[in-house]
Amino acid sequence: MTRGTGGSGVVRGRIVTPDRVIDDGAVVIEDGRISAVLEGDAAAAAVAGTTRVLGGPGLLVLPGAVDAHVHAFSEPTETFDGATAAAAAGGVTTIIDMPYDAGNPINTAAAVAGKRERIQAEARVDVALHGTVRPRDGVRDIDGMIDEGVSGFKVSLFETDPVRFPRIPSDELLEAFTVMAARGVRVGVHAEDGEIISALVAAAKAAGRTAPLDHNRTRPPVSETSSVALGLEVAAAADVRFHIFHASLPDTVTLVTEKAAHGLDATLETCPHYLVLTEDDMDRLGPFGKINPPLRTADHAAGMWAALADGRIDMVTSDHAPWPVAKKGFPEIFDNASGAPGVQTLVPIVVGAGYFEGRLSLLRTAAVLATNPARAFGIDHRKGAIAVGLDADFVVIDPAGTTEIDEMRMYSTATWSPYSGMSFPGLIHSTIVRGEEAYTDAAGLIAEPGDGVFIGRGR
Repeated sequence: MTRGTGGSGVVRGRIVTPDRVIDDGAVVIEDGRISAVLEGDAAAAAVAGTTRVLGGPGLLVLPGAVDAHVHAFSEPTETFDGATAAAAAGGVTTIIDMPYDAGNPINTAAAVAGKRERIQAEARVDVALHGTVRPRDGVRDIDGMIDEGVSGFKVSLFETDPVRFPRIPSDELLEAFTVMAARGVRVGVHAEDGEIISALVAAAKAAGRTAPLDHNRTRPPVSETSSVALGLEVAAAADVRFHIFHASLPDTVTLVTEKAAHGLDATLETCPHYLVLTEDDMDRLGPFGKINPPLRTADHAAGMWAALADGRIDMVTSDHAPWPVAKKGFPEIFDNASGAPGVQTLVPIVVGAGYFEGRLSLLRTAAVLATNPARAFGIDHRKGAIAVGLDADFVVIDPAGTTEIDEMRMYSTATWSPYSGMSFPGLIHSTIVRGEEAYTDAAGLIAEPGDGVFIGRGR
């Protein structure tokens, strides 16, 4: 693919549009954009009239996934190269990259501009960017980052690192949210209560309770919900577009939906690990299951699936955190890095465990993987749906296939997966970015560094 351009041709299959499924349809691509969505005789004529047909009869054609929660630079060895290679192999055509880069958090316009240059050199699929705010004087840089095209912001109510991942005090949070509200940009939070967690971790260490499940016990549900409530109240006071990242609890869903019912523009996401893994997996996974917020109970997971199906949860993201094995190798659970790689497994899990196993409709699957994250973060002028005028981004799924999660086939530099050994119905046949194949099951990874482009916020 020539950088910044795209292909032409026709994609054939069972087409999932925003409002209906066309059982034997065709999508016409011209110069990387969708020019027509056809069915019946018109679809057959389009297929017959071109020399380039992608997809095929019986294959599912969904909009390319938009993963709104990817940490490509928390681990310096990953970069856009590793993260977007994994994205392409996983049916993700656009990532929205997180701002908590090791040694260089993205909290100024200059940092945004520098990261955009790396997209041009490294990215294999398209990339949008989140910004963040540093404590004390960071509000002054918000407008500049928005002018540089960030899609949204992430700030933390929990301090992971005082420089890379700091907690923003409530007074500064209100000031920042007010500026963002004036510009119409969405801001999301990492919602965990540091005081509750710090006290419980200290008590656990003092008592010698440092097994894998002790991570979960020191982050009880209240440590999430109390922080969510704080974020919602500050957001409502500022009337900002608001988002909860990586929600793990049905009670979090209730808090957000109740506030939205009273007029706040609030969205929330969950992640595959809160849907198909539980705290019962911690003994098996050990440090590889250490994630913040932690894995919850099977009842919590069932509640999250129900909220995802009925529309109370807007989207599913990966929270891709590509830590190397060395940072997951300590005997005491608290000494290990938190998070897991996931951008390559996002689509197979949601499509497989969601649609093929009867938990989600096809329309809902497309919405939570593509349409809703693109809309929430202002890139729906190009991404998120199979509709005329948008980028020709697709993930083509073979319903007859099965995805076996195999660490040897992971493209991230992390080279491991918490889902290793699990299998899900459906197999990614191909990933198409702006009309060009970025990955196929037959050929493997096709896209090269520099094929991806920056996607700026459109509204």
